[in-house]
Amino acid sequence: MSNLSPEITTQSIEEAPTQSVKYGEREIAEGQLITFPNPRVGRRYNINITLPEFTCKCPFSGYPDFATIYISYIPDAKVVELKALKLYINSYRDRYISHEESANLILDDFVAACDPLEVTVKADFTPRGNVHTVVEVKHTK
Repeated sequence: MSNLSPEITTQSIEEAPTQSVKYGEREIAEGQLITFPNPRVGRRYNINITLPEFTCKCPFSGYPDFATIYISYIPDAKVVELKALKLYINSYRDRYISHEESANLILDDFVAACDPLEVTVKADFTPRGNVHTVVEVKHTK
């Protein structure tokens, strides 16, 4: 009687070296907020940006925190470039930072880069341990 079960073999899958930096990680590490000239200086208009994949780490437990970041601003002379903003937001992924400090630091960096007439940053964190946190910070020129 022959064995009808299929022969199982294992093959090693060549993995990428763990010490090499991936191109996305390099872009995030090198990322900075980039701006371009406002095409309508003098006209007051709102720009609303939603960044639904924000992550950072709790400075006390090390657990990951997840949030949606909302940025609403009225530009003056400069407008933020969206890919640069995405990379900047992704740079928080491995930072140990509180909800409050992350919202305030995003605001400070945004104001330093864009110098908007007005800006609001709202960080809406996913509930953890039955606690839902929303931090909203504002700046007016």
